[in-house]
Amino acid sequence: MKKFITAILIFCISLVSFTACGNQDKDGLKTVRLNEVTHSIFYAPLYIAIENGFFKDEGLQIELTNGGGADNVMTALLSGNADIGLMGVEATVYVYLEGKKDCPKVFGQLTKRDGSFLVSRYNEPNFKWEDLENKTIIAGRTGGVPAMTFEYVVNKHGLFNGQNVTLNNEIAFNLMGPSFEAGIGDYTTLFEPTASEYQLAGKGYIVASVGEESGEIPYTAFTALSSYIEKNEDTVTAFMRAIYRAIKYLGETTDYDAIAKTLVGQFPSTSLSSISTALESYHKIDAWTTNMAMTEYAFNNLQDVMENAGELTKRVNMSAITDNTIAEKLYKEIYG
Repeated sequence: MKKFITAILIFCISLVSFTACGNQDKDGLKTVRLNEVTHSIFYAPLYIAIENGFFKDEGLQIELTNGGGADNVMTALLSGNADIGLMGVEATVYVYLEGKKDCPKVFGQLTKRDGSFLVSRYNEPNFKWEDLENKTIIAGRTGGVPAMTFEYVVNKHGLFNGQNVTLNNEIAFNLMGPSFEAGIGDYTTLFEPTASEYQLAGKGYIVASVGEESGEIPYTAFTALSSYIEKNEDTVTAFMRAIYRAIKYLGETTDYDAIAKTLVGQFPSTSLSSISTALESYHKIDAWTTNMAMTEYAFNNLQDVMENAGELTKRVNMSAITDNTIAEKLYKEIYG
């Protein structure tokens, strides 16, 4: 946690805030600056809302940037260089425990389990988690929810870092795939569509879903400063309504090839078949929320994962870092 907070503070001190709240484009759409932790099919509802014009229907224009890690997304949020961040809930917990006055608040949970898949150098149709004994896995950066969730899973199977398994936590999120391709580690964890693309290219083999094994946690959520939510309630409501419409559409449509065609603009270097496969993979593990209001059950599971990793100094009351008001209201509106 200390490394995470230090990185945020260093960046915030060096950045100058340029507030763009309320800016409108030539079509009269209000610009919302959204910084995402990474660009992945895991966040398909967001891209569906963009590509299907759901945000435009709500009078919004999304200015999307890739933070390349939760620490960078939180930095953008705290420095005023983003209005909304899509990232792991653990980042908000860390900032809250530091005692920040205008604390970020989670206002909509998008995914409800880990979205990474374990990729091996070899085809292992009968893979068991115990097969990782004495192996090295590129598992994500220390303090991030991907690394903590993976550690939680291997610990459940009697494997402990430095004892009978090696978890490489030194490689940045966006460099995990290239590092594995360069020969580092026996396994790596990758999100879609990267995992499917690696398998298609013969660079690795998907052997397990981390999210299936870890269970339900609030893995990725939309977060904004408390002050932004208070001053821009209509904007946040419009933003969430567009996301809800996309979630509902995704839940009612099983033609993954058709959905893939709408998303190819977001992933121009990825094949339609890989996008379709990724969508189906995430559907199979029940990756996306229906009700975007975070639950106590899921949040407590996340805190268990953080405690297991030694990254939680004390447990937090969910209400301190969450505002479910808009999510609950819109769930009733969209689903009846």
